[in-house]
Amino acid sequence: MPTLPSAENLTVALLGPNLARHPDKIAYLCEEEAISYQQLADAAGRFSSLLQQEGIGKGDRVLLVLLDSPVFVAAFLGTILAGAVAVPVSTALSADDYHYICSDSDARLLLLSPALPAAETAPLVGSRRIICSESLNGWLEQYPAASLTAPSPAADDLAYMLYTSGSTGKPKGVPHRHRDLLVAAEQYAVKVLGMLQDDLIFSVSKLFFAYGLGNSLAFPLYVGATALLHPGKPLPEQLLALINKHGPSLFFSVPTVYAQIILSTAEPRLNLPMRLCISAGEGLPGAVLDAWHSLTSLDILDGIGTTELTHIFISNYPGRIRAGSAGQAVPGYEIRLVDDQDKPVVAGTPGHLQVRGASTAPCYWNLPEKSAATMLADGFIKTGDVFVEEDGYYYHRGRSDDMLKVGGQWISPVQVEDVLRSHPAVADCAVAACTVMGLMRPAAHLILKPDCTATEQELRGFMAAHLQDYMVPVRYFFVDDLPRTATGKVQRFKLRS
Repeated sequence: MPTLPSAENLTVALLGPNLARHPDKIAYLCEEEAISYQQLADAAGRFSSLLQQEGIGKGDRVLLVLLDSPVFVAAFLGTILAGAVAVPVSTALSADDYHYICSDSDARLLLLSPALPAAETAPLVGSRRIICSESLNGWLEQYPAASLTAPSPAADDLAYMLYTSGSTGKPKGVPHRHRDLLVAAEQYAVKVLGMLQDDLIFSVSKLFFAYGLGNSLAFPLYVGATALLHPGKPLPEQLLALINKHGPSLFFSVPTVYAQIILSTAEPRLNLPMRLCISAGEGLPGAVLDAWHSLTSLDILDGIGTTELTHIFISNYPGRIRAGSAGQAVPGYEIRLVDDQDKPVVAGTPGHLQVRGASTAPCYWNLPEKSAATMLADGFIKTGDVFVEEDGYYYHRGRSDDMLKVGGQWISPVQVEDVLRSHPAVADCAVAACTVMGLMRPAAHLILKPDCTATEQELRGFMAAHLQDYMVPVRYFFVDDLPRTATGKVQRFKLRS
């Protein structure tokens, strides 16, 4: 089992052992490219040399607006090797969004894919743009490959920064230290998943997302495995074609994509090669878990993580799955549930989830008051989620700021949404607060299935038959779409407004 080289530069820690063991082993497969560990290290070194020639050094931020490819990985690792801070951001933002993040992070350089014109046209001040190749082969050949050496970082030196998806408002920069991804790799990828160097990893979630960054970059490099990258959208037929062609042993996705694969498949059974399927990013409905098992005979390990904690800190384990549960604590993480006065709650009672672990971000970027309110003095962090604990398993009950208090009783939007989705006419939904005569009440926002109809009276009767009176939505809005973040989470705060 690898040990944590926490005193090393993150890039040196991830690539160094692989260059010593198997430099010619394939690290990444992406479309027609197969990139060895040696090629990856050479490219990271060349990008480090580019940054040095640009005058970018320790602590400078480098914005990465790149599709998933070996170029992304090499640029991320090369930035950190140079002592700068890699800032991967979503490839689906507007020009104004890129301008905001460039300004907030004070980025010195913007590296972007030619397939992403919004970043190219963003109004930037003080940042240089470089449009890079989509292929690692031949990229940056004019620059020398810097050696894989770097000064040992101080304990609080930053390696990279991600921006939150904005499920509750404006995105916030979340910086991380060199050790944080290494801690997540050891405690989750190795100790929970049992990831090995013989594994082939395929993650649907993109590299700019904390979940995908761990799945496709930190974890496979940490154990010396191979990862499959897909630059395109996660269309079910393309995903299945890649799975059948390459035979990944570990598959990471989100519940929405699992559901799309299930619904798009005409075959009664799929014979897939994975030994483990993993889900995070949003709660996994029991119906999706059951349908996936019926279709593939495979289970899904659901879990929850946050950008602030680096990756997953509560997870179901192989052979220890409880449907509807996010699972048990990942080794190395302490979990507590507290009430509104920060007092511990008893088992079976909803409480605000707080987590402590060695992979926690030190602060929010440029937000000292938010940092002080969220990153507590005893090392715990407020996640903003409400959970219930039963027999060591944790069950999600919604976001703290999405919870509704009706008649003195808390309502989880998730519980109401689960019932709404069981109605045969409902394709998707979200529940948020509305105000009726100055009182908070639940309101339902519904997308109906094609060729299906449902009246408000019918839905109200259906909900009343399945829920207590105070939980039944008082208003029903029929919509064509729901506001979502780039990672697919519903922005309930927009429905409230």
